[in-house]
Amino acid sequence: MAVASLDPARFCKRRDTVKRKTLAIFVLNFLVFLPAISVSAHHSMTGYDRSQTKTLRATIADFNWINPHVEIYFEVNQGSGAAARWLAEMPGPGRLERNGWNKDTLKSGDQVTIVGNPARDGTLSMRLLKVVLPDGREMTAYGY
Repeated sequence: MAVASLDPARFCKRRDTVKRKTLAIFVLNFLVFLPAISVSAHHSMTGYDRSQTKTLRATIADFNWINPHVEIYFEVNQGSGAAARWLAEMPGPGRLERNGWNKDTLKSGDQVTIVGNPARDGTLSMRLLKVVLPDGREMTAYGY
């Protein structure tokens, strides 16, 4: 029986090929998943305190049906006669449409109740959870 000789040059070539393929797979995965990291950062809700819920009686000042996030600007009476202007951030129009919203759901001057997670930094902004409309209907932002 003849024993096959081990050719060191052949072994090194095979090892180099495996290294190149491994590196190529790593680089390809990095390039594919890099955009997902930035999208995740964009959609992060860490700026809002999701452990707290704030309910406010408000008057709609402006309803911006825009991408990437619909915005509601509203005023809350401070009790002293002065009104504080707040911002509620919501998902994009496509997601809201699936929950029954449209560009005419809210109008300037509407008296509503707004429920959301307040900003962690104390600014007058929130992640909107739901709005109770003047007719009593509840419109949720995230479908729950």
